[in-house]
Amino acid sequence: MERFRAVCMNDIKSLLKGDKRVIARIVSAVEDGKGEDLLESIFPHTGRSFHIGITGPPGAGKSTLVTSIAKRLLGCDKKVGIIAVDPSSPFSGGALLGDRIRMTDLALKDNIFIRSMASRGSMGGLAQATKDVALVLDAAGMDYVLIETIGVGQVELDIAQVCDTTIVVLVPESGDSIQAMKAGLLEIADIMVVNKGDREGSERLVSELKFAFEMREKEAGWDLPILKTTAIKDEGIEELVLALESHEKHLTKTGKLEQERKKKLLLRMHELIERRIRVHLQKKVIPENEIKQLMESMYKRQLNPYRVAKKIARRIIRGSR
Repeated sequence: MERFRAVCMNDIKSLLKGDKRVIARIVSAVEDGKGEDLLESIFPHTGRSFHIGITGPPGAGKSTLVTSIAKRLLGCDKKVGIIAVDPSSPFSGGALLGDRIRMTDLALKDNIFIRSMASRGSMGGLAQATKDVALVLDAAGMDYVLIETIGVGQVELDIAQVCDTTIVVLVPESGDSIQAMKAGLLEIADIMVVNKGDREGSERLVSELKFAFEMREKEAGWDLPILKTTAIKDEGIEELVLALESHEKHLTKTGKLEQERKKKLLLRMHELIERRIRVHLQKKVIPENEIKQLMESMYKRQLNPYRVAKKIARRIIRGSR
């Protein structure tokens, strides 16, 4: 046990210095659900990175956009972490798209760390471990952590629960779906980007977005930018990075950055409590043979899940006293 603690402390010291090999090792442990002790130790060293979420439907060019943003930030002498969440392979459970392959040239630079993560069935567009991996990159001294989601539409709303600024990316072909998305994906946007802006219909989409956001309640002091980019040609990226910097300053000046981060910490605490309760429930509160009996009884309609849930909850509450 003491040897394990010594290894952890050495890892933490190297992590805080930005050692890429140690970052990769700790991220792997976190993804495998084995890094909780390390996360507890590094938490006091976090809270300094600015988290940027990039989300939107498939084919919007998010990976190219992330690469272009990262290059600009690196050019400003910033340290950048990238978490690219990919769909999981149904066979291996690993990531399918492999954004790290697409970002190979970028990955060779000193001040950047890129991790492609499998969503592993998460329906919110983010892998379950994404929040903890972002914490690791924060502790490693990254000025910015860019999180790109898998691109599955409205169910990606949990990106807003992780990031300080959320960029929603659309392409001209998305114009017809504006009304369907307005109550979901568009609601989380801090910055809107129409990518592949050299395609026909891009100006029309910008106009539709402006109209859609006129209907939305405006955030005090912040006029949501609607920008046009062509990431593959590096067009409009400078304006996008300026908008990001402007939003960061706005959040800091108004105190909203602190306010929102406190809310997210509380939400994270509740998530961790719920996770521990689920594990305790599965391992100790209800034996496996009892679970099978309950399942059979519910299937035969001899019991209902509502009454079963009440009974188990009472058992947990009594046991905690």
